Amino acid sequence: MEGAFAANWSAEEVNASAVPPGSEGNRTSRPPQRDEALARVEVAVLSLILFLALSGNACVLLALRTTRHKHSRLFFFMKHLSIADLVVAVFQVLPQLLWDITFRFYGPDLLCRLVKYLQVVGMFASTYLLLLMSLDRCLAICQPLRSLSRRTDRLAVLATWLGCLVASVPQMHIFSLREVADGVFDCWAVFIEPWGSKAYITWITLAVYIVPVIVLAACYGLISFKIWQNLRLKTAAAAAAEAPEGAVVGAGGRMALARVSSVKLISKAKIRTVKMTFIIVLAFIVCWTPFFFVQMWSVWDANAPKEASAFIIVMLLASLNSCCNPWIYMLFTGHLFHELVQRFLCCSSSYLKGNRLGETSASKKSNSSSFVLSQRSSSQRSCSQPSMA
Repeated sequence: MEGAFAANWSAEEVNASAVPPGSEGNRTSRPPQRDEALARVEVAVLSLILFLALSGNACVLLALRTTRHKHSRLFFFMKHLSIADLVVAVFQVLPQLLWDITFRFYGPDLLCRLVKYLQVVGMFASTYLLLLMSLDRCLAICQPLRSLSRRTDRLAVLATWLGCLVASVPQMHIFSLREVADGVFDCWAVFIEPWGSKAYITWITLAVYIVPVIVLAACYGLISFKIWQNLRLKTAAAAAAEAPEGAVVGAGGRMALARVSSVKLISKAKIRTVKMTFIIVLAFIVCWTPFFFVQMWSVWDANAPKEASAFIIVMLLASLNSCCNPWIYMLFTGHLFHELVQRFLCCSSSYLKGNRLGETSASKKSNSSSFVLSQRSSSQRSCSQPSMA
């Protein structure tokens, strides 16, 4: 994870997966060394993150496939967000884990560029599919009559994936297999200008973190206002229903009652889905904020403690976002996983019952065949007795 961008402060002493500050693309005579104890911690943390992300998101996709409500719009976005989290796990966490184990990149130049490209694809996809889901919830709450159609949802998701693939292309030009020391090759980033790393990391931070967070904040600000307005109108409707029949209502009161009767109250199910999406957004902000803060600090401050263990460990926390989402789904849509467990138990019981029936029928066939054989042998003995007499 920490080697996904060009700015990696662990290049000289911890991990040579990117550019050492002030020496972009320069070859040295002494190969960089790393802290083996810190590398073991990285391997342990990345292994745990990989296991949780793969198992959790695989369970989500399996549950969505087996549910009876698979055509729900929310589940459609959940499916693609889980796919994006799997892309993060397979193409971002796994390569970084292998890299931390081997210390050097062992592969051709094309594989180096492809790995670096896919590492950023997952990051873009996870961010912008979450943004798309939040926009969908905002539209469902604020403009329920103008909700997107199923075809529009598919086109929006397809455009998001294509945009992420295009936005990640610079990684393939920045990284390549280079000789970082005499006889030592690694997947290295090279910037033509000294300010290249600052510009690139700032652009990534704006595109993946700052701009999406601003849009997400605006979405949930509108959603909160709409829910508050709806609750106030619901309270007014309840007060109007409790008013005496003969009470005189003024012009303002009639307008308020007319407005209450014309407003479509937000269902509890919609509010629950909004809560779920909000918790996912909150987890996104909590996991990614330290990562981008440290990234920006490392490229803009020449005196940043780039070799500190805290810096390196903080870089790993961003991948936790791919592990958190399945648990949030489970918290708010527990029936999905209940249905999955029930289906698994039913399939297991049917399989065991089928095995028992097979064994019973086989034993019956065996008993019947032995009975026939015994009958034949007894008849043969009865036929042979007169001849013997």
